[in-house]
This record gives sequence, structure tokens and C-alpha cells, in this order.
Amino acid sequence: MRAIDVMTSQIVTATPQTTVQDAAKLMINNRISGLPIVDEDRQLVGIITEGDLLRRAETGTERQRSSWSEWFSPNSRLAGEYIKSHARRLADIMTRDVVSVGQLATLGEIADLMEARSIKRVPVLHDGKLAGIVSRADLLRVLASGGANSSEDDRDGPIRSRLLAELRKQRCVNCSESEIVVSDGIVHLWGVVGSEEERRALRVAAENIPGVRGVEDHSVTGPLRPGPLFPAI
Repeated sequence: MRAIDVMTSQIVTATPQTTVQDAAKLMINNRISGLPIVDEDRQLVGIITEGDLLRRAETGTERQRSSWSEWFSPNSRLAGEYIKSHARRLADIMTRDVVSVGQLATLGEIADLMEARSIKRVPVLHDGKLAGIVSRADLLRVLASGGANSSEDDRDGPIRSRLLAELRKQRCVNCSESEIVVSDGIVHLWGVVGSEEERRALRVAAENIPGVRGVEDHSVTGPLRPGPLFPAI
């Protein structure tokens, strides 16, 4: 499997001019821990995570330093910490050196990057523009779904794409892209559904996609998370 086979393409994003407060609201409302930052052309220019908002003046968690420690700390470091805790726009605190991959990156390559850089998510680019995002949870879903069968990869990708297109068209269920995994022609459904009717609708939609050899439902019924259809992770 490759990035394009598991990535979420309907992504919650922000711009460099988004305020820190609005970014926090986006993360809370969509239950995500990171936001890709894009410009007007959807070019990826940065990323922000919960960790970037840990030390903030508004919450009284900014780093406290004694006069003695400040004496031995370089001014640039103190200035950087001040910006991190007081800046109002994402442009001032976002990480600009973003690790990313192309759509054809293998899951092994993505796992290597996550491990080497100690990151939880990797943006996926196409022609320099943000096309999707792959998280650690996406790799776990592939593992829990039985793993990737390389001989079926060429068929699994189109099956998943057709199923996602059908669900977007019908809009009868609230389901995240990352909660649908296709492995060896079997559609695995994960996540939370709002009712038994939604669960059956997902199964029926999957069964009607050409090439599907079966459907395995791992979803649970419960309160749906807020946010748009197909939120990011």
C-alpha cells in the first residue's frame, strides 16, 4: 500500500494568518491534534500541533525563568520562547520545515519518517500542493485490517476511491476517510457511526462497489464527533 491508499484527502487546514485561538478551536471541534498550514494556492507552508500551543500566556503555562537562568540563556532563545507563548498568528509559531511525502510513498517509507523524526502525521503532496495526510492511526488500521497485500494493491486503491466518492455523493453517513481501509479486496469499516441504519448504509455502499470481495465491520455506535464530513486526523 501507498500513501494515496490510506491518506485522508478532505483535510482541516489553516492559513498563516489564522489566529492561535481559532486554530485551537479547529483542533477541538474536529478532534485533531495537528493542522497543516497552506497558502492561497494550497501550497504547504507549515504545520502546527498541540505541542506548539502547550506553553501559552493565556493559560498561564508559559515557561518561567529565574533571573539567574536568563543571564546564561542566549537572547535568541528567550526571544523564541516569548514568540511561542505570545504570538497571535500561526505564521509566527508554525513549523516551517515540514516533513512530507508524495502520493506514491510506501507505508514503510512513511513509518521510517515517523520513527526517525518522532512525528505523528505526515502530509502528502501532489505537485507541491497538499493532497492528504497520513497519521500513525492510519497505519494501525491497516495492521488491524490484516495488513497490505502487494498483489492486490492496484485493485484496492480504486475500490477505496470509488467507495469514498459514493459516500460523499450520498452524504447519508458521517464517516472519516481514514476509517475505511481496503485490503485484499475486503473493505474494513472503522470508527464511530451514529446509528444501526448508518452502519448498514456503509455496508450496503461497500458491497455495491465492483471488486469488493467482502465487508468487515469494526465500527461502534456512539455520539458522532463534530465537524465536517471526512474530517482529518
